Amino acid sequence: MAKRQPAAGGGLPIRMLQDRVLVSLDSEGERRSGGGIVIPATATVGRRLSWGQVVAAGPNVRQVAVGDRVLFDAVDRAEVEVQSSSYVLLRERDLHGVAEAAHTEGGTGLYI
Repeated sequence: MAKRQPAAGGGLPIRMLQDRVLVSLDSEGERRSGGGIVIPATATVGRRLSWGQVVAAGPNVRQVAVGDRVLFDAVDRAEVEVQSSSYVLLRERDLHGVAEAAHTEGGTGLYI
């Protein structure tokens, strides 16, 4: 009998399979431009990528870990609700980038 892994993602009652990643979306409210102008959430823009945080990952996921902030295409997503919270289910290959931790020498930490 195969040994079962504990539930990943801070006690979520779900175990991801293969190369699947469960992502919690960052809030998609109002954004600000580089100059500080508020851009409302209803503003239409071209194809826009979304940021989210990995809350669970399958055993074959190699390049991201639980807690990583990832960039993905919001159009190619499947949503799922677990314990009254909405998440996005993706394959690892559908991720476009991972935000690195901030560097101490004045870096922003957002390199993809």
